[in-house]
Amino acid sequence: MGAPGHAPADAFFLDTADGPRFCLYHAPVGECRGALVYLHPFAEEMNRSRRMAALQARAFAAQGIAVLLLDLHGCGDSAGDFGDASWDGWLRDIAAARGWLETKTGCTAGLWGLRLGALLAVCHAQRAPRPPARLLLWQPVTIGSGYLNGFLRLKLAGELLAGGSDSGGTDALREALKAGESLEIAGYTLGPALADGIDGADARALAPRCTIDWCEVVAAPERPLPPAAARVVETWRLQGSRVNVHLAAGPQFWAAPETVDCPNLIAASNAALTHNAAKAADA
Repeated sequence: MGAPGHAPADAFFLDTADGPRFCLYHAPVGECRGALVYLHPFAEEMNRSRRMAALQARAFAAQGIAVLLLDLHGCGDSAGDFGDASWDGWLRDIAAARGWLETKTGCTAGLWGLRLGALLAVCHAQRAPRPPARLLLWQPVTIGSGYLNGFLRLKLAGELLAGGSDSGGTDALREALKAGESLEIAGYTLGPALADGIDGADARALAPRCTIDWCEVVAAPERPLPPAAARVVETWRLQGSRVNVHLAAGPQFWAAPETVDCPNLIAASNAALTHNAAKAADA
């Protein structure tokens, strides 16, 4: 159920140059105070995160923030096959969704991304002619090559469980992708174009030109930001980006086999955007 006073989300297909993309639009309650496009994580992490994305979208809408939940090419209910998706194509999807939301609300839209979706958001912010209003990054993947290796290892693990061998490890799988071969991994077809885009994405070299709220889920309240994440934050700050870090104790819902919630992450995100809106109003 939605928040009090919040109408159900409006489901529709957004026409893009690359085909229709399924969207859910959460209209703001009262005066529109901002707008966000949500960028989901990769493969099965998307399905495991749907509930948290819906809960947060409703919470933002109740604060007056319009939210557009976007299914990228080949994902969810959008057109196209996952195996035909590409990193550049996903960036075009983001640009189209952002344009629609800005026309709808009259606000410069920000991007809210989870995991690999957060890395996509950073890439868009670095490349777009106009930077987004803000970035809200949930547990961002920062080095695409490392994330790709982790996904490729799922294939190796499946082969070992089936009684095979690792067949040269991730290096051999990378060579197959470079040769134009698609790989079946954990129920998903990974094509060379998408693999190449993920492999080349590195947040350390992409300091966004807007305010960034980095939300990290930690095991306990006293845990600090992990060292790898802290290094990226410091790099961005040295390059002139304004980065606010928020730590939320709770479960890694995007990786959990069962559906779990992380209320502290929703609370931290609500507080971050409320604080930013108040600062903008005072400026």
